[in-house]
Amino acid sequence: MKIAIGCDHRGIKFKKSIIDVVKNAGHTVKDFGSYSEDAVDYPDIAKEVGEAVASGDYDCGILICGTGIGMCIAANKVNGIRAALCHNEFCALRSRQHNDANILCMGSEIVKEEMPAIVNTFLTTEFEGGRHQRRVEKMKDMES
Repeated sequence: MKIAIGCDHRGIKFKKSIIDVVKNAGHTVKDFGSYSEDAVDYPDIAKEVGEAVASGDYDCGILICGTGIGMCIAANKVNGIRAALCHNEFCALRSRQHNDANILCMGSEIVKEEMPAIVNTFLTTEFEGGRHQRRVEKMKDMES
């Protein structure tokens, strides 16, 4: 899969570890920034990653900030994005199974040793469809 990844200044070190996990799982990654610990506005990064995923150029995205909350809110403003804030593996599982989430958001100041499991679960879990498809369609309708 092709994965778009981005972070703000609080997620630089965490992003590097995530990129290693993603590459070790056999996926390709494009880093949309930030590239230093200088302060940046996270909505700018969330918009870039969101648009890259929504366009279909990337299969899914990963966004990181201190809590993951800001990135998640910003990414969900992009039409076609269903970003999910996941602080554990179960949330990553359900975000994919039930919501067909296409961007994983995490907090670098919250998620620690569980990060590889969260990322791998998000990237390998399939959307269940069925009754969940109807709900995803209702969310898509809200965008128009």
